[in-house]
Amino acid sequence: MAEAGTSFLEQLKSCIVWSWTYLWTLWFFIMLFLVYILRVPLKINDNLTTVSMFLNTLTPKFYVALTGTSSLISGLILIFEWWYFRKYGTSFIEQVSVSHLRPLLGGVDNSAPNAANVANVDADSSRQSVSECKVWRNPLNLFRGAEYNRYTWVTGREPLTYYDMNLSAQDHQTFFTCDTDHMRPADAIMQKAWRERNPQARISAAHEALELNECATAYILLAEEEATTIVEAEKLFKQALKAGEGCYRRSQQLQHHGAQYEAQHRRDTNVLVYIKRRLAMCARKLGRTREAVKMMRDLMKEFPLLSMFNIHENLLEALLELQAYADVQAVLAKYDDISLPKSATICYTAALLKARAVSDKFSPEAASRRGLSTAEMNAVEAIHRAVEFNPHVPKYLLEMKSLILPPEHILKRGDSEAIAYAFFHLQHWKRVEGALNLLHCTWEGTFRMIPYPLEKGHLFYPYPICTETADRELLPSFHEVSVYPKKELPFFILFTAGLCSFTAMLALLTHQFPELMGVFAKAFLSTLFAPLNFVMEKVESILPSSLWHQLTRI
Repeated sequence: MAEAGTSFLEQLKSCIVWSWTYLWTLWFFIMLFLVYILRVPLKINDNLTTVSMFLNTLTPKFYVALTGTSSLISGLILIFEWWYFRKYGTSFIEQVSVSHLRPLLGGVDNSAPNAANVANVDADSSRQSVSECKVWRNPLNLFRGAEYNRYTWVTGREPLTYYDMNLSAQDHQTFFTCDTDHMRPADAIMQKAWRERNPQARISAAHEALELNECATAYILLAEEEATTIVEAEKLFKQALKAGEGCYRRSQQLQHHGAQYEAQHRRDTNVLVYIKRRLAMCARKLGRTREAVKMMRDLMKEFPLLSMFNIHENLLEALLELQAYADVQAVLAKYDDISLPKSATICYTAALLKARAVSDKFSPEAASRRGLSTAEMNAVEAIHRAVEFNPHVPKYLLEMKSLILPPEHILKRGDSEAIAYAFFHLQHWKRVEGALNLLHCTWEGTFRMIPYPLEKGHLFYPYPICTETADRELLPSFHEVSVYPKKELPFFILFTAGLCSFTAMLALLTHQFPELMGVFAKAFLSTLFAPLNFVMEKVESILPSSLWHQLTRI
């Protein structure tokens, strides 16, 4: 009974809303009819005559000033709308209309679900938003002193944003510090050093800590920020490894003696894993790729639970450099699982392996004549899957957009992840004959499969709407952030642009040709009111003169 009563009330409400649409229209025509009937008592004709005489006395300078002012105001509105759209991605006028005016006018969605469903949908969307828009540590991030700073010295540009470096400082405090650091003088100094914003102050604090003790985290800081070459960074990391292994062995023996010892052992584990991983990256950068692969495999076997570091992505890149495609496929079989989080490295590496089987003989003309074979169809589907996950990558792989140094943090499915992937993997795509040609011929077909990516996905969740904002904070200002899907200009920006141009043109023409514009304005107004005069004449001819006389006397 309650559901029947609720449905009846909703139907009644919808009927009332529907009827008001036509009642307002009826009321409008009634008001027009009354105004016309009462034109004599209200002296509408006399007032119109007075207004027309006043307008005739105005000089062309007034119309020039009027149209010029209108053009200026619409131009200011256009500038503000454009600035607001570039900053926030939406129109200010549309946002105010939807947020404030629509509720006042009673705009509601008749197909709105009940409260329980709304709560469930909001909860699911919030969980998806948190997971999709989380910022992750870049597994292949460069060295600040040996790579990022050298770029600054050569170009004078800062490749890292303050937001990105602040996230790195938070990561360092999380991984390299614990609650018992105040009990050891060197660790206490490093705890403060990781919070320092000035690079020179951090480096000085690391040297001060090393004067007191062999501190692994101090060597890490110097290797990351003071070393100007990869060779120097590797030497410092080897010293850090010696100190870190000693701390790890001592804390491993005491980890079960209390919560403080367990936290210290967790910190020492993070430090040791970080050092070994960076040593493997140094070996990879110095050309000792097989040694780097062995170090990464040993590290993954020794610490299998520390998946937060995404060491498998470093391993995939090194194996691709060795062209060990069977080993790459074995790693993908373990990590390209439906229950594990995806990344551009996993999706595009899987697509590269599928494309490698057919790309050397692929021809779009031949494929259009005979159709795609099974292997080619698998390769195309893998490319579509990768493009759906991150649609920004193909433009960098096809060199349609210029690359920059990757940031220290990335946003999955965002432009920052695309830059980080293409920066290291472009060479691997070029090495496979025809792979980039196959990508060029097929990647845009993904967008026909998902015409509304923000509302519904195909193989993944709908594309998150927060990527542009996060990428603008992660990437330097001189880089043009890739936006997907492309945002169309709001109606009010186009409208104000047209209004500004039209009124400016009227002002110019009125100033140059005042008499001609006056004739044109009169002809335009007479043409505009001609249908209304025709209707009024027909009404007067149809109504009886006696009835019309009585109505005018009311």
